[in-house]
Amino acid sequence: MTPFGRKIRQLRQSRGISQKQMAADLEVSPAYLSALEHGHRGLPTWAMVQQIISYFNLIWDDAGEIEQLARMSHPRLVVDTSALSPEAVILANQLARKIRHLSPEKIAELMEILDKAEE
Repeated sequence: MTPFGRKIRQLRQSRGISQKQMAADLEVSPAYLSALEHGHRGLPTWAMVQQIISYFNLIWDDAGEIEQLARMSHPRLVVDTSALSPEAVILANQLARKIRHLSPEKIAELMEILDKAEE
Protein backbone atom coordinates (compact mmCIF):
# COMPACT_ATOMS: atom_id res chain seq x y z
CA MET A 1 0.00 0.00 0.00
CA THR A 2 1.31 3.46 -0.83
CA PRO A 3 1.22 6.40 1.59
CA PHE A 4 -1.41 8.00 -0.68
CA GLY A 5 -3.52 4.85 -0.69
CA ARG A 6 -3.27 4.48 3.07
CA LYS A 7 -4.40 8.09 3.58
CA ILE A 8 -7.33 7.75 1.18
CA ARG A 9 -8.43 4.56 2.93
CA GLN A 10 -8.15 6.24 6.36
CA LEU A 11 -10.23 9.21 5.20
CA ARG A 12 -12.83 6.97 3.60
CA GLN A 13 -13.15 4.65 6.59
CA SER A 14 -13.18 7.45 9.17
CA ARG A 15 -16.19 8.90 7.39
CA GLY A 16 -17.97 5.57 7.00
CA ILE A 17 -17.77 5.58 3.21
CA SER A 18 -17.48 2.26 1.42
CA GLN A 19 -15.03 1.84 -1.40
CA LYS A 20 -17.94 1.04 -3.70
CA GLN A 21 -19.78 4.24 -2.73
CA MET A 22 -16.72 6.45 -3.14
CA ALA A 23 -15.96 4.90 -6.53
CA ALA A 24 -19.53 5.56 -7.66
CA ASP A 25 -19.38 9.15 -6.39
CA LEU A 26 -16.10 9.76 -8.22
CA GLU A 27 -17.38 7.95 -11.32
CA VAL A 28 -14.54 5.41 -11.32
CA SER A 29 -14.71 1.68 -10.95
CA PRO A 30 -14.38 0.11 -7.51
CA ALA A 31 -11.48 -1.91 -8.94
CA TYR A 32 -9.64 1.30 -9.87
CA LEU A 33 -10.16 2.81 -6.43
CA SER A 34 -9.03 -0.44 -4.80
CA ALA A 35 -5.92 -0.47 -6.99
CA LEU A 36 -5.14 3.13 -6.00
CA GLU A 37 -5.50 2.30 -2.32
CA HIS A 38 -3.33 -0.81 -2.58
CA GLY A 39 -0.64 0.74 -4.78
CA HIS A 40 -1.35 -1.46 -7.78
CA ARG A 41 -1.87 1.53 -10.06
CA GLY A 42 0.54 4.26 -11.04
CA LEU A 43 0.20 7.79 -9.79
CA PRO A 44 -3.29 9.22 -10.02
CA THR A 45 -3.72 12.13 -12.38
CA TRP A 46 -3.71 15.67 -11.03
CA ALA A 47 -7.42 15.84 -11.85
CA MET A 48 -8.14 12.67 -9.83
CA VAL A 49 -6.18 14.01 -6.86
CA GLN A 50 -8.22 17.23 -7.03
CA GLN A 51 -11.45 15.22 -7.21
CA ILE A 52 -10.45 13.29 -4.09
CA ILE A 53 -9.54 16.50 -2.25
CA SER A 54 -12.90 17.97 -3.20
CA TYR A 55 -14.73 14.75 -2.33
CA PHE A 56 -13.44 14.87 1.23
CA ASN A 57 -13.82 18.67 1.35
CA LEU A 58 -10.17 19.13 2.33
CA ILE A 59 -8.52 22.53 2.48
CA TRP A 60 -5.10 24.03 3.10
CA ASP A 61 -2.69 21.70 4.86
CA ASP A 62 -4.91 18.62 4.47
CA ALA A 63 -5.23 19.20 0.72
CA GLY A 64 -1.51 19.83 0.44
CA GLU A 65 -0.79 16.60 2.31
CA ILE A 66 -2.89 14.61 -0.19
CA GLU A 67 -1.08 16.24 -3.13
CA GLN A 68 2.32 15.52 -1.56
CA LEU A 69 1.42 11.92 -0.77
CA ALA A 70 0.20 11.41 -4.33
CA ARG A 71 3.51 12.72 -5.72
CA MET A 72 5.52 10.45 -3.40
CA SER A 73 3.49 7.29 -3.91
CA HIS A 74 4.45 5.94 -7.30
CA PRO A 75 4.45 2.16 -6.76
CA ARG A 76 7.07 1.50 -9.44
CA LEU A 77 10.08 3.73 -9.73
CA VAL A 78 12.80 4.08 -12.29
CA VAL A 79 16.03 5.55 -10.99
CA ASP A 80 18.28 7.08 -13.64
CA THR A 81 21.81 6.37 -12.47
CA SER A 82 23.50 7.31 -15.74
CA ALA A 83 25.26 10.43 -14.40
CA LEU A 84 26.00 9.09 -10.93
CA SER A 85 29.18 7.73 -9.41
CA PRO A 86 29.80 3.98 -9.45
CA GLU A 87 29.14 3.92 -5.69
CA ALA A 88 25.77 5.60 -6.15
CA VAL A 89 24.85 3.06 -8.86
CA ILE A 90 25.75 0.22 -6.48
CA LEU A 91 23.68 1.83 -3.72
CA ALA A 92 20.64 2.20 -6.00
CA ASN A 93 20.92 -1.42 -7.13
CA GLN A 94 21.35 -2.75 -3.60
CA LEU A 95 18.36 -0.79 -2.39
CA ALA A 96 16.24 -2.10 -5.27
CA ARG A 97 17.22 -5.69 -4.43
CA LYS A 98 17.00 -5.50 -0.66
CA ILE A 99 14.21 -3.05 0.18
CA ARG A 100 11.58 -5.80 0.48
CA HIS A 101 13.61 -7.44 3.23
CA LEU A 102 14.28 -4.36 5.35
CA SER A 103 12.54 -4.05 8.68
CA PRO A 104 10.48 -0.95 9.44
CA GLU A 105 13.25 0.08 11.86
CA LYS A 106 15.94 -0.16 9.16
CA ILE A 107 13.76 1.80 6.74
CA ALA A 108 13.32 4.50 9.39
CA GLU A 109 17.11 4.60 9.90
CA LEU A 110 17.71 5.01 6.18
CA MET A 111 15.05 7.71 5.94
CA GLU A 112 16.73 9.59 8.79
CA ILE A 113 20.11 9.39 7.05
CA LEU A 114 18.59 10.68 3.80
CA ASP A 115 16.74 13.47 5.58
CA LYS A 116 19.97 14.60 7.28
CA ALA A 117 21.81 14.51 3.95
CA GLU A 118 19.40 17.16 2.61
CA GLU A 119 20.17 19.59 5.44
